[in-house]
Amino acid sequence: MSNPHVPSQGPQVNGPGSPQQVPPPPGSFPIDPATLPAAIRDELLAPDPVAINTSAEELKDGLNRCPKCGATEVRHKPGTDLLVCLYCRNEWHGERVEEAFGFGEGIDQLKGTVIASGAQNIAADAASLMSFKCAGCGAEVTVNTESAMTARCHWCRHVFGVNEQVANGAVPDAILPFRIKKDDAVARIRQFVDKRRLFALKAFKDQFTPDNVTCVYLPYMIVDINASADVAGKAEIETRRYTRGNGKDKKTYYDADVYQVQRHVDFTVDDLPMESASSRRNLDTRTNTNNIINTILPFDTKNAVKWNASYLVGVTSEKRNLDVAHLLPHLEDQVLSIARAQVVASVNRYDRGVRWEQEQLSVHGTRWVSMYLPVWLYSYHQPGKNGGLLHYIAVNGRTGETMGSVPVQQWKLLTAALATGTFLEAIALWVIGSSS
Repeated sequence: MSNPHVPSQGPQVNGPGSPQQVPPPPGSFPIDPATLPAAIRDELLAPDPVAINTSAEELKDGLNRCPKCGATEVRHKPGTDLLVCLYCRNEWHGERVEEAFGFGEGIDQLKGTVIASGAQNIAADAASLMSFKCAGCGAEVTVNTESAMTARCHWCRHVFGVNEQVANGAVPDAILPFRIKKDDAVARIRQFVDKRRLFALKAFKDQFTPDNVTCVYLPYMIVDINASADVAGKAEIETRRYTRGNGKDKKTYYDADVYQVQRHVDFTVDDLPMESASSRRNLDTRTNTNNIINTILPFDTKNAVKWNASYLVGVTSEKRNLDVAHLLPHLEDQVLSIARAQVVASVNRYDRGVRWEQEQLSVHGTRWVSMYLPVWLYSYHQPGKNGGLLHYIAVNGRTGETMGSVPVQQWKLLTAALATGTFLEAIALWVIGSSS
């Protein structure tokens, strides 16, 4: 029997109602995924992302009340993970997200894409202004999430916080509170600069005021990954080494056995951090030293607690503006690097090394959680062409790990290098810097 939706190969009829003028009904030609390009096929066959609701139902009215007396004067207790009531001095610990939502479990069973509610796609038309109706007096309180996450009712003095997850990327799933206090961060930054003061730019030394250090929560995606990889290439084991020639013509040769090597590895990645603000992913070293932030990793993300705006009182923060789709290419690059590291131990016998020629990565499942991580930042803008260079000195707000870049007097550096013959060493020590 002929298919009524397929035009015959005989004479064509072009009158009204002919098959050429009436499109076939939807679904008449089922698409064979095997005929599609790989990227489109994978997207078509991939299951829809699963969302885990991490919103705090008890905080949706914007009020974070003390569990003992009900007051809203709640702050983060410096140097700890605790919240403290300024009225009755009650202290309590926020619930860890790993325990609340099971984020540390089942990584090897992940399939598809699992996204926590605070990591969902940012709505393009989401507003930055949020309004709350005060439960105490009925007044309306507005919070601009571009610059703040808390506000006080101007009538009854209740403190409001943006605890409801909104579609503009301002509210993550979790937050890792500051442990390092400001005086400690200032001391670490001062010590870091003092070690490099000899070659530092005079203008930098004149303007250096570490008390201006800023505490900021930076937005990250924390990703769990279930993956496997296959790699193949050539490996060599040296069998003989010998020299030929004399004087300047003398050359060293070696003989080696060459092997074709293949490896397969199944592995999981727990809590891989990825910057989710585009400004921090700009690693153009001609204009900024954003790469400094990566050098103060890792953070103890296992201790992150459920989102609570009270942790942000008096602290600045940056909003997330990158979705999961934006970060996937970077994720695959990092996971492939991890896969290479996984197979290193199995190729140690090849003393001439391995040249991987083929690599295939399969990401079976991922889980994405949006999280704020604490960083103390000191910045200095060095004038120059194309807008100059923005230098950063950063302190991990949990561990105190410190790293930064200090602008240098080039002539001093060159003079020292010529005198000691260690130009590259000087560059590494004074420009890139090292951990304090």
